[in-house]
Amino acid sequence: MNESNVPTAQVEEKVPVAGKFWLSFADCMCGTLNSLLTGGGMTYFFTKFMGMDEGLASVVWILFGIWNAVNDPLFGYISDRTKSKLGRRIPYIRYGSLFYALIFIATWFRWPFGGSQTVLFVQMLVTLFLFDTFYTAIATSLYVMPYTMAVTNKARSGIFIWKIAFSVITLAVPLVVFPLIKPEVGSDPTQFQLIMTGIGIAAFAVIFASTFFYKEKVQNESTEEMNIFRSVVTCFKNRSFVVFEILSFTVIFIQTILMQGVIYYFDEFDTPMPFAYGALGIGAIGGILLWIRMLRPWGVRKCVTIMCISFAAGAAAMCVCGQVMPVALVVFLLAGCGFAGGMYLVPIMNGDVIDYDEIKTGARREGIYAGVNSLITKPAISLANAAFLMIAKWFGYDTTLTAGMQSELAKHGVLVAWMAIPAILLIASAIGMKFYPLHGKQWDEEKAALAEKHNES
Repeated sequence: MNESNVPTAQVEEKVPVAGKFWLSFADCMCGTLNSLLTGGGMTYFFTKFMGMDEGLASVVWILFGIWNAVNDPLFGYISDRTKSKLGRRIPYIRYGSLFYALIFIATWFRWPFGGSQTVLFVQMLVTLFLFDTFYTAIATSLYVMPYTMAVTNKARSGIFIWKIAFSVITLAVPLVVFPLIKPEVGSDPTQFQLIMTGIGIAAFAVIFASTFFYKEKVQNESTEEMNIFRSVVTCFKNRSFVVFEILSFTVIFIQTILMQGVIYYFDEFDTPMPFAYGALGIGAIGGILLWIRMLRPWGVRKCVTIMCISFAAGAAAMCVCGQVMPVALVVFLLAGCGFAGGMYLVPIMNGDVIDYDEIKTGARREGIYAGVNSLITKPAISLANAAFLMIAKWFGYDTTLTAGMQSELAKHGVLVAWMAIPAILLIASAIGMKFYPLHGKQWDEEKAALAEKHNES
């Protein structure tokens, strides 16, 4: 049976290159500000530089975590119901970008109310809440824009390729730039503040300007009103969404635990870092080329299943033989291919899930799907961090020892903590794909009909 998710009807969608470029650039700059602030930069600045108590900073993050779990589905629901001449998403991107940038810039300046612990606590809490509110509004809108700009996977695919290319900047700036410019304790922060201000202004300019180069092709045509609770419940009645969430949770969990575990791995094993990262990069590039080429003949379901099984096999091998360099390099290669699949295939699959919901409900509800997805996947980040540390401790890992001084059992524990749960989750995802309904001739015809419907509107 044809597994392709590309409509068989002669529906040819074109997304202008300028639209792909500017959407991806805006998404990149939005993510860069968020990574700089929430990826450790804000905590460092408030605790190390401004002298805030670490315990109070932890309380801020706990309170923020509660809000962060609520605001994604809430905003998704609101944006789905937004009506304006610019569409449902663009107003939040265009006009939210100014406030988003201003709050980012203000983060790196001390409030003029003194430097007491109470003032620092309030400043960090208010700043973080405001920043994330605008981040959610903009990032969620940018995240779902590809699903409103096109219906066919062929057209959407080009957008995701551009987004993957720009993601290099989002990853590199927090990892490379911040350590180089961060102010040391007792130093003059002026240069750091000017650089962060410049980054904030540049992000605003890019995000704001981008909204003039793309538009929503797919609008919400349903007149049926759903309250937020019913809207969330309807998401879970969509079987394809449940299967997608198993995969989405797995991808976020693995991305987190792999980045954490790799630090411990290189501390205890002799695999050369350049070789390992070289294999990772080759796997990522090869994976992108593979999935782009095979999406049409194999379809999403088969591509994702193959990705999960091969990545799971590599993770299992690392648990057992991770100390053997050839095995480790092969696993890094498979991990790169898996990362490529996570960045390319998962968004394609998400688009199909949303399209299927429209076919069943008559409404475009990208926002609520994005919000519920965040609600489910964000705990994966905390669970991944906690699971790694807990498993490593079970095997006797001693945090007081210098690199390379762990016992053989503790070293093996690093491998298990790093790769065991990812292998299990990947197998679960592969099994879950057997129940994924959006494949085959009938789905191709439904996608084609939906694409023609929106081309005529």
